[in-house]
Amino acid sequence: MKRLAAVVALLGLATATAACSGGTTNKSGSGGGGGGLFTTIDVNRPGLDASAPANPWAPKGNSFQGYNAMKLGWVKNHLTDPNQFYPGIAASWEIAPDNSSITIHLQPNGKWSDGKPITAEDVKTSIGLAYTTGSTAFATTPGAAGLAADIEVVDDKTIKVTQDMSNPSSKFARGVMDNWVVPAHVWGSLLPADFWDKLKTAQGDGPDAEKAREEITGLGQKVLSFAPPKDVSGGPFTLERVNPGEALLVKNKNFYNAANVAPDQVKFLNYSGNEQIWNYLSAGKLDHSGFVAAPPDVMNRIKQAPGSQTITGFSPVAVGMAFNQSKKPYDNVHVRRGLAYLIDRQQVTKVASPDGGTPAVTTSGIHQKPAQEWIGDELNKLEPYNHDVAKAEAEFKEAGLQKKDGKWTLADGTPWKVRMTAPSGFSDWISAQENIKSQLVENGVDAEVVTVADYPVYLEELAAGKYDVGFWLMALGPAPYDIFQRLYGASNGWTNVAGKVKHSAPGKGGNWMGGPEEIEVEGVGKVNPGELTAKLNSATAEEAKPIMVELAKTANQDLPVIQLWDYVNTQFVNTSRFTGWPEQDSDLLRLPAGVWIQLGLIKAKQ
Repeated sequence: MKRLAAVVALLGLATATAACSGGTTNKSGSGGGGGGLFTTIDVNRPGLDASAPANPWAPKGNSFQGYNAMKLGWVKNHLTDPNQFYPGIAASWEIAPDNSSITIHLQPNGKWSDGKPITAEDVKTSIGLAYTTGSTAFATTPGAAGLAADIEVVDDKTIKVTQDMSNPSSKFARGVMDNWVVPAHVWGSLLPADFWDKLKTAQGDGPDAEKAREEITGLGQKVLSFAPPKDVSGGPFTLERVNPGEALLVKNKNFYNAANVAPDQVKFLNYSGNEQIWNYLSAGKLDHSGFVAAPPDVMNRIKQAPGSQTITGFSPVAVGMAFNQSKKPYDNVHVRRGLAYLIDRQQVTKVASPDGGTPAVTTSGIHQKPAQEWIGDELNKLEPYNHDVAKAEAEFKEAGLQKKDGKWTLADGTPWKVRMTAPSGFSDWISAQENIKSQLVENGVDAEVVTVADYPVYLEELAAGKYDVGFWLMALGPAPYDIFQRLYGASNGWTNVAGKVKHSAPGKGGNWMGGPEEIEVEGVGKVNPGELTAKLNSATAEEAKPIMVELAKTANQDLPVIQLWDYVNTQFVNTSRFTGWPEQDSDLLRLPAGVWIQLGLIKAKQ
C-alpha cells in the first residue's frame, strides 16, 4: 500500500496561521539544555495545508495526533483486548466489570498550553463536540451498539460515562477513551446553550427526537471547519507556524509531563508521495517515519543511512483479494477456491510487501498472530490453500469452467478475464496484482490490473459494486467483532441496528460482496455468518472464542476473500539524534511517535 496509515484515514487535523519558512536548525541538544529538533512526517496525510485550522476533527489540517492533538487515552496494540490504554488527558480509569461504565480520572496537574487547568468540563464539552461528528460511543444513531447513555461530571478531575446496555458493545470503553479533548474556553461556544437538553430529546423516539438528531448532526460542519485563533494544546507541543514545506511545533511548558519531553521543537516535513519519504529517510533527515511501502532496493538504501534503524511489530490488519459474488464466475465457490490454489501467496508477498507483510498461512479472516489466541490449534486444521496447480484445475472443472487451447473460459465457452482493481499510488497493492496477473496468465487464466484515481474513489466504486475483484483490508483487530465484520458485515449485506441483524440483497444497502446469507459449513452445520458476527459485539473474550472458530471455518470454506498477507508494522527511526525508541514488537508501535515522546521514552542523544 502507499502507506498503511492511509487506510485508517480521517484523523482530522489542522492549523490557524500560515507563515514564512521555518528556518530552524536540527541541533542535537547536548548537555543541560533542551533536546533540539525532532523531524518527522505524518504518514496519514501527504501535503501540508498552510491555511487549515488547528482542529483535530477537521479532515485536513495541522493538528498532529500525540503532539498537539490529545485524546483521553492512547489505545494499546493488544492482540485481543481493545480496552487497554496508555495515559493521555486521562491519568487512570476504571471500567465496570460488566462494561456498563467507565470512570475517568484526569491528569492531576494537566494544563492547557495557555496555563488553564484541564477539567472534566473540558472533557464534557469535547464529548458534546464528538456527538456532532458521529463518534462511536457518542453517536446519535438510535439503537447503535455501544452508545453512551449518560455523562456525569463527578468533580473537576473525574468524569463517568455510562453505556446504554440495551445494545452493549464490548469495546465501549475504547469508544469513550479514543476521543479528542479540546479546551472548553476555546471551543465551548460551538455548542448551543440547550445542547444537553437537545441531546436527551435526540436519544428518544418520535418526530421531536428526529428533529433534535438532525440539529445535533447539523452542528458537525461548524465543528469540522472551526479555526481557533491560536493553537491551545493539552499535548507536549503547540503549533508555532506552518507553510507548504513544513509545520513547526514548539514545546508546551505546561504539559503535565513536560520535564520528560526531550525535543524542544518538532518539524513535520511536507511530501506528496512515497519517493519523497524514501529520499528523506535515505538522507537521514527524519528522526522517525511510520510505515511506508518500499521496494527492496530502496529499503536497502534507507538502511544504509547513518543511524537508520527499523523497528517491527504486530499490525492488526491483513489484505485480502475480495470477490464481487454478484458477478460470474465469482458466485461459484469452486472458482474462488481454484484461484486460492493457483495464487502463490509467498511469491506475491515477496514481490509486493517483503518488509511490511508475512504470507497468510491460510484464509481464516484473522491475522495469524492473534489467531493463535482466538482459535488456537483450529488454525492448523483449516485448509491452507497451498499453491497447487492440479488442485486449482480440479476446482475450476468442478465449477464447470472449460479449458480450450490452454486458456480457461466460462462454462458456456465465453472468455474469462480476472479484472483486478487497485487505487493509484498503493504501490504494494498494484505490485501484488501485477504478480497475481502474471501467475494467472502463466496458468491459462486471462487477467488484467486496472488502477483508479485514489483511495476514496476506490472505496466509493468498490461499495457501488463496480469491480469484479479488488483488494480489501480485513482482520482489523483487536475486537473480534471488528475482525469479522470486514467479511460478514455491511459490505456483505449484514447490518446490526438496535441489536437486530438485517440482511440486504446483493447490490442493496452497501452489499457489494454478494455472498450467500446462509452457508453449510463442514463440521459446523448451517451458518448465518452475519448473525454470528453480530454476537461478537457484546461477547466476552471467552464467549467469543467458539464463535471465532465457527467464523474462521466459514471464511476458510466460503472464501469471500483470499487472505494474501498479514501486515507487519515497520517503523523507521534514526539514532543519530535521539534514543529510547520502543523495542521490537512493542505495543507502542501502532501509536504516533508523539505519544512515545509525551510518555518520556525518547531522549536526546548526549
